[in-house]
Amino acid sequence: MIPEINFWAVLLATLSSMVVGSVWYTPKVFGNYWMKTANVKPSGNSRDAIRPIAITLVVSFVTAWVLAGSVAIAQDFYGGSFLANSLITGAILWAGFTAARFITHDAFDNRPAGLTVLNCAHELVTILVMALIIGLFGISGA
Repeated sequence: MIPEINFWAVLLATLSSMVVGSVWYTPKVFGNYWMKTANVKPSGNSRDAIRPIAITLVVSFVTAWVLAGSVAIAQDFYGGSFLANSLITGAILWAGFTAARFITHDAFDNRPAGLTVLNCAHELVTILVMALIIGLFGISGA
């Protein structure tokens, strides 16, 4: 079985991750705390952000694609509300993969707990916004 994936939902979900990240890590929200805690020193050259932004865009597309496929499979298995399945699947995948891996790696990297919480929370919001978009679009129109 190949799951039905709404390509437009995946593209919008990909872009939503850029919006969430831009707001989340802006200095007036969590950016100053993140830079201080992660020991990030901005170079002042906006060109330095091109590579990380490009990588984030590609990885966000992969995340949105996998999430959409997982939601389609969950929908086929469970039935019911596509939106609810999307949000629940997103939360489960976040907890089982994203948060679990962040916590493990940050523990071995000896990162501050506050940084781990901040980054895990950012990923939760990102995944849930993606899941909301995918859930609202549904599987038709692929």
